[in-house]
Amino acid sequence: MTTNSESRSDRKRRTVLLAASAVFLEKGYDGTSMDDVAGRAEVSKPTVYKYFSDKEQLFAEIVHATTDQIDDLVRLVVETMAAEADVKTSLTVLARRFINALLQPQVLRLRRLVIANADRFPDVGRSWYAQGFERVVAKLATTFQSLADRRLLKLGDPLLAANHFVGLLLWIPVNKAMFTGDHDAAPDELERYAVEAVRAFLTGYGPARVIPAQNEATTRIRRKGRRA
Repeated sequence: MTTNSESRSDRKRRTVLLAASAVFLEKGYDGTSMDDVAGRAEVSKPTVYKYFSDKEQLFAEIVHATTDQIDDLVRLVVETMAAEADVKTSLTVLARRFINALLQPQVLRLRRLVIANADRFPDVGRSWYAQGFERVVAKLATTFQSLADRRLLKLGDPLLAANHFVGLLLWIPVNKAMFTGDHDAAPDELERYAVEAVRAFLTGYGPARVIPAQNEATTRIRRKGRRA
């Protein structure tokens, strides 16, 4: 009996969270009221307050609820990539999934909502960044270091390299979406960003080209000839 009661309670709480997320993204923080949330969830206002003491707590909860989804997706991709020997192919797969995950309209709207309220609720913004984006980049850095240990990448600071990779991938499409509100990037456009980000990243961080031993002597002779 207790289990069934708890299960119904959990479902109702989830319903309130989903409704609150939709209303916040639609109306913004200031435009959202607890009455709006109750109406969207089709529950009474006291029911909303049963689970969340005020609008600020509800806002913080919907923000925090989004971090694991992105992190889990990228973690799976990173683990797959770490096992691959073909770095270019693996990075391209990662880039495609990464850019498509982070350019989902709901993710972009939530990002805009968090940024818009960062001064008012700095703890929420810091937590969202630390538990979401920062944690993902840290996992990328760990994966890049493992690739460097296998001499498949050449890097000095794996965390900086991870930030460079994400920056190359997301700078154009995320800024475009954030400033213009256009969340519908064409698939071929995203594909180009992914492919070119990998190309630029490997230009800077790809392994150094090794000159075959049989050609080293010839190379030295040519260099001496040019100096003479």
